[in-house]
Amino acid sequence: MTERRTRLELTGMSCANCAGTIDDALAELDGVVESDVNFATDEGTVTYDPDETSLAAIYAAVEDAGYGIVRESVTIPITDMSCANCAETNETALERQPGVIEAEVNFATDEASVTYNPAETDRPALYDAIEDAGYTPVRDDEGGDRGDAGASSQDRQDAARQAEIDRQKRLVLFGAALSLPLVAMMAVELLAPGTMPETVAGVEVGWLAFLLATPVQIVLGREFYENSYTALVKNRTANMDVLIALGSSTAYVYSVAVLLGLIASEGLYFDSAALILTFITLGNYLEARSKGQAGEAIRQLLEMQADTATLVDEDGNEREVPVEEIDVGDRMKVRPGEKIPTDGTVVDGSSAVDESMVTGESVPVEKSEGDEVVGSTVNQNGVLVVEATKVGSETAIQQIVSMVKDAQSRQPEIQNVADRISAYFVPAVIVNALLWAGVWYAFPEPLAGIVGAVPFLGLVAGGPMVAGGTVSVFEFSVVVFASAVLIACPCALGLATPAATMVGTSIGAQNGVLFKGGDVLERVRDVDTVVFDKTGTLTTGEMQLTDVEVVGTAADGGTAPDGGQLEPELDESVVLSAAASAERGSEHPLAEAIVTGARERDLDPAEPDDFENVPGQGVRATTDHGEVRVGNRRLLESNGVDPAPAAETMERLESEGKTAMLVAVDGDLLGVVATADTVKDSAKAAVSALHDRGLTVHMITGDNERTAEAVAEQVGIRPGNVRAAVLPEDKADAIEAIQDDGERAMMVGDGVNDAPALAAAFVGCAIGSGTDVAIEAADVTLMRSDPQDVLKAIRVSEGTLTKIKQNLFWALGYNTAMIPLASLGLLQPVLAAGAMALSSVSVLANSLTFRSYTPSEDYRLLGRFR
Repeated sequence: MTERRTRLELTGMSCANCAGTIDDALAELDGVVESDVNFATDEGTVTYDPDETSLAAIYAAVEDAGYGIVRESVTIPITDMSCANCAETNETALERQPGVIEAEVNFATDEASVTYNPAETDRPALYDAIEDAGYTPVRDDEGGDRGDAGASSQDRQDAARQAEIDRQKRLVLFGAALSLPLVAMMAVELLAPGTMPETVAGVEVGWLAFLLATPVQIVLGREFYENSYTALVKNRTANMDVLIALGSSTAYVYSVAVLLGLIASEGLYFDSAALILTFITLGNYLEARSKGQAGEAIRQLLEMQADTATLVDEDGNEREVPVEEIDVGDRMKVRPGEKIPTDGTVVDGSSAVDESMVTGESVPVEKSEGDEVVGSTVNQNGVLVVEATKVGSETAIQQIVSMVKDAQSRQPEIQNVADRISAYFVPAVIVNALLWAGVWYAFPEPLAGIVGAVPFLGLVAGGPMVAGGTVSVFEFSVVVFASAVLIACPCALGLATPAATMVGTSIGAQNGVLFKGGDVLERVRDVDTVVFDKTGTLTTGEMQLTDVEVVGTAADGGTAPDGGQLEPELDESVVLSAAASAERGSEHPLAEAIVTGARERDLDPAEPDDFENVPGQGVRATTDHGEVRVGNRRLLESNGVDPAPAAETMERLESEGKTAMLVAVDGDLLGVVATADTVKDSAKAAVSALHDRGLTVHMITGDNERTAEAVAEQVGIRPGNVRAAVLPEDKADAIEAIQDDGERAMMVGDGVNDAPALAAAFVGCAIGSGTDVAIEAADVTLMRSDPQDVLKAIRVSEGTLTKIKQNLFWALGYNTAMIPLASLGLLQPVLAAGAMALSSVSVLANSLTFRSYTPSEDYRLLGRFR
């Protein structure tokens, strides 16, 4: 048993019992030999067997016990991966590094996403692990602001990618310059057999071909041979480079042996050896360019950031500073046409702001004092003074970039199938090539007869060449081997999913839809039920006070707060003043509407002396009026107040779609206050479009049944699909009840109380105007408060999965069709290399055509492939 010892930095412990709880949780893990948690230092050490458990399982055990544990994440660009197997090799190397919790490497984006324990490892160690595996990481400078580091890291990655594109271009030009004479010699021999002179410029044709092909073999072939050695010897795996090296070196070494007289044959394949490497390098060059184009969306987002800001001090003095120097609380002047430097709040001025780069919405949004603005958006007309609230990596634009990058690193489940195929593909291809080369060598005439008997195949160079004595049996077996290994490179298979996912997540970001991962992108398409929260999702969430009514004993007189009798002249102002004074302690939209309504009626609600929020029922507060309760029927009934006198009033107001609340003082019912929320203009269209797609639409709310039904009727949700009076803690249970019937639900919400439901749903979708907690719990974030963007998310998911399937069809179809042809000797090595390079480029090109898609219409209804 190989034991590993790790040190953990813990958070959330408050006593020695906490340390014991963590120890107990770790002890339950198979493979944990010993654990020691110290409450005084907030640290712990764990000795474990990595063959039985993992660091990820240890972290999960601590977090499941209710405590925090320090971790860090980093994205590392890698410049020289050539296939999905390379990505897998890097993943394995990183996961073996002590302290790494999780590692994912994406071949399409050329990046590794690593989560690690900073107490046990650091970035340089991760870079070293990648280099030890035979690959090149783009090193990031340590220290500095995270926002600066992120931007400079992107710059370094772009520079590294451009350098790789330029390098591949130079190699292609070098290979082409030396290969073209070989192509000309081959063309003469094919088109006019026997006319090729034996010498050219005094040099025998065979040796001339050797002189032209050898530099190509050395310069272009070097990295393939080095990578093959690293893969086979150091990593004990086989990747695409192994197949290319085998195919090219087989043709080259065979030709050298013939030229030296070691093999009795007239066949020379120097042209094939050179063209194989030139074609493959050309494919790598086009692939690198396509990857750069696929990642253009992220670069465009980062380029939208302002470079400088105009800071304003308390005396009104202005000075221009780099945006990196802005701190939270700084005030910035933003003139018309300028970009807002960072996220903030308008403290002076009014203007229209173009937020299309964040939300996808082309109509500018009016902003005035108190409104929030997003960094990198463009001020259209008036002058704004903005106070910075988020800077560096905390700004919306950096969060969007981070989320898109995370999404691109997390691949759909369909990619796992492709990865499993690729892992076994290369060894299987080599075995297949050896088998068929051996079979052709052992049984040339029977196989040639079978191949030649098929009308179409009989016209193709291959088996008939052997039957007619055109080439030797050994020579033909070598051709079969080289062709079979070259045609089967799994590059296209490895690119099929990540390339489409990269484009799909970028399309989403450009249209205000952020997916947390490629796996989420896949799940969204499979949703068959959409569950909307009401307030702030289907409605604006901007409540307004609409009604104040005196009811019951309050109108006829009753017990006053001082124990005396209420006067008959009691009116609406007393009811509203009592309700508003109690609600001043709450931040709920209903409370704000009541307080605002009171002030608009020239009332001045006093601060409560004591305040209690009763979840799902209302509030209780001690005020100048006495013990005030404002809420629903359950709140009053549980405190011995009979709501019956207000029943008729409540029913009438609720049937009008209003939220009615009872007001009681010192155990006596005073009256009813009602607020109303406006249904969003796009809510009805969104529900209708979802119904047209065959999806079931539900609504869930903590509001009463009559109000909920009224709103549902307005937007088109069927009465049987409305769940009203649901407490915050019960929303997750309601979602699970819906999913118990086998439905895959997308929960759409915006509040803190929606977070558990978002997490419980098959897909959680947070409206971007909602709270950070809701967004954190969600799988999809909609940057606008428009329920129609749910359709955008589904459409982007559907379109991306369509592209993935197209890519996988072509990649697998290509290999399925070409491997048998190569095995039967019907494909020359040069053609095999060219076809292999073309397959990868075609998959990337197919993915790039998706960039023009806009999710305003269903991808499946476009009537064409883009």
